Amino acid sequence: MDSNEVNKLLAGFLGTVFIVFSVGIVSNALFASPAPEKPGFAIEAAEPTEGGPAAPAAEAKPIADLLATANAEAGAAIFKKCQACHSGEKGGPNKVGPDLWDIVDRPVAEHEGFAYSAGMKGFSKGGAEKWTYDNLNHFITSPKKFVKGTAMGFAGLPKDEDRANVIAYLRTLSDNPKPLPQPGASAEAKPAEGAKPAEGAAPAKPAEGAAPAKPAAQ
Repeated sequence: MDSNEVNKLLAGFLGTVFIVFSVGIVSNALFASPAPEKPGFAIEAAEPTEGGPAAPAAEAKPIADLLATANAEAGAAIFKKCQACHSGEKGGPNKVGPDLWDIVDRPVAEHEGFAYSAGMKGFSKGGAEKWTYDNLNHFITSPKKFVKGTAMGFAGLPKDEDRANVIAYLRTLSDNPKPLPQPGASAEAKPAEGAKPAEGAAPAKPAEGAAPAKPAAQ
């Protein structure tokens, strides 16, 4: 290889290097993004922190108020879903669950001939606990939440209307249906008639201008 060819190769290599560097310089000049003189405002989205306060749960309606407008016939239709596990006839057989005849106010876990789960026996407190309207309402809402360890696999009835209708129907499964609770009754206990005022309580003062009471005749 003579010196002319070597010079040509070197010239070509140097020319290529020059072109590559030139293109890089021109690209940086065209597409440069200089920092602004005044920085913009960063928008930060606030995310909810874990363990924050939960939304308040809707207050449950008292079963007495729900039963005031309940429909036993509609409850009978819903009860058909329960008949795979429960009978509702007087003297009816126990199935997967006990017979539900006269269930309202019946002692919990005391129906003859049925083997109750340990969870239900514990809830019954030896038969002291009864299937009141309130207990039935809570149990039908979510059996496993209300009675821990119950063997009942039913998921529950979340709708107030459905539960009230079923309980109204269960009430009819009796020779003597239990009285319905009074809707809107105050839960505040009133002192019994003749009860003494609490110790330390000041006696009531007579109204201004009223004559003092006369002693009762002996």
